[in-house]
Amino acid sequence: MSTPNWLKLLAWAALIWNLLGVIAFAMHMMMTPEMIGKLPLDQQAAYSNVPIWSTVAFAIAVFGSTLGCIFLLAKNALATPTFALSLGAILIQQYYNFVVINSIELLGASAVFMPIFVILIAIALLYLGIKGKQQGWLR
Repeated sequence: MSTPNWLKLLAWAALIWNLLGVIAFAMHMMMTPEMIGKLPLDQQAAYSNVPIWSTVAFAIAVFGSTLGCIFLLAKNALATPTFALSLGAILIQQYYNFVVINSIELLGASAVFMPIFVILIAIALLYLGIKGKQQGWLR
């Protein structure tokens, strides 16, 4: 079956979205103690004590989904397990944000919207990978 035209456009948009995630990860990794010191005290503690497992989950989430988009553009069925891995990493990272540091209490209810949006996009990309494999768009 031929690949629908919208798939390539969607894959490029998703790749750009995920590259923004890579930039956010890089900015997170480059935060200096001086930059952290300018944050409110309660946020300073959250940024200063991020466990390695949360940072690794963040890295797997953004780089995994970026790689998944590249696989999608290449019409490679490896997109599906790569998106699944990324979604799992996102959920682990959000566990840290919402349970361990309680980001809603720390940053307010608005801290919920972006993580929910990220999760929904990750689910949509995984669904697209599954559907693409079923429809024969991915080999």
